[in-house]
Amino acid sequence: QVQLVESGGGLVQAGGSLRLSCAASTSGRTFSTYAMGWFRQAPGKEREFVAAINWSGSITSYTDSAKGRFLISRDNALSTVYLQMNSLKPEDTAVYYCAARVGYSYYQSGDEYNAWGQGTQVTVSS
Repeated sequence: QVQLVESGGGLVQAGGSLRLSCAASTSGRTFSTYAMGWFRQAPGKEREFVAAINWSGSITSYTDSAKGRFLISRDNALSTVYLQMNSLKPEDTAVYYCAARVGYSYYQSGDEYNAWGQGTQVTVSS
C-alpha cells in the first residue's frame, strides 16, 4: 500500500513557475519499486496524462504540451516525486494528481496506476 500527498500548487501568472511535490508513504515496499506519474484534470474535462518516470528516474515521458516546459524527477531516498513546471500557460490550469504503480516501468494510461493522491490545484492567470 502507498499513500500519496501532493503539495506546491497555487495561483501563478502566465509565464511563471511552480514546483509540485508528491510525498509517498509506503508499507511493505520501497518507493523505488513504484513507477510514478502526474496527471491533471481541468473543469469539465477528462483526466489527462502529464508526465511519468520510471523507478530509477532514468526514463521519463511527457505529454506534448509539457515537453520543454515541465520536468519530472524523483528522489527515492526521500520517497518523493516532483514536477517542475515552467512557462506556465492558462491552459495548464487544473487539479494535478500524482499516481503510483507497482513496477519498474511507467505508463501513460491512468488505468495502469493503483494509487492516487488527493490532488493540488494549479491556477494560471493570464
